Amino acid sequence: MSIHLEAPIATERYGDSAVMVTVRHPDAALRAGHIVDVRDRLVQRRPFGVTDVVSGLESLLVEFDPLITAAEHVEYALRLLADLPPVDALHVTPKNFVIPIIVTEQTAPDLDEVAAEWGVPSDDVIDHLLRSTLTISLLGAAMAPMMAGLETVRPIRRRAEPRTDVPPGSIMVAGTNAIIQPFPGPTGWRVIGRTPLTIVDINRPEPVSFSTGDIVRFERIDTAAAARRDGEFLLPNTNGAPA
Repeated sequence: MSIHLEAPIATERYGDSAVMVTVRHPDAALRAGHIVDVRDRLVQRRPFGVTDVVSGLESLLVEFDPLITAAEHVEYALRLLADLPPVDALHVTPKNFVIPIIVTEQTAPDLDEVAAEWGVPSDDVIDHLLRSTLTISLLGAAMAPMMAGLETVRPIRRRAEPRTDVPPGSIMVAGTNAIIQPFPGPTGWRVIGRTPLTIVDINRPEPVSFSTGDIVRFERIDTAAAARRDGEFLLPNTNGAPA
């Protein structure tokens, strides 16, 4: 028997070649979780004519080829997908990652501002990060892993003025989410650390080792350990779930 989503999906047409999918429910965490379920079902059983799926935290933009299918057919397929078993029922086992980070004035330029926003010492901000068990919600621009589940005193505000050039490996936070910058680039998120690992390598057959639903924990290391692991490609933890 099919297992239904706990909340109905809604669709809205975007032009003649895309449909936006959202979930109708007042709980933001539930909306985000159901969007992950719908996206995973789309990836596993891509409807005819669908060319791309662009993920947001609480929405999906489903693009299709209007020369071979129509919006109403895509919408019908999406509603059928909502009746399929969720990821757990399909026996998808998440991978676990323990990601080392270094925290210095250079690698965590926004740490003191976040601490001031919370009214706590800077080390407490890092302690919240290290205690968090995060789940990869989606892969953003350049396959950056966006993660939910950050323990916070209160949601973290974004920077009033975005940074123009953030180094790769930067650990960034906003709201109750975290993300890792895979390549140099701008951001409005708060930078509170950096990993020496390479998280995206376009020269590898599989540029990333993680996917949505995977579990992430962070561990703090010193500069000597960071130097030894500089450039190492991120791989799943082989010793079971993160401690």
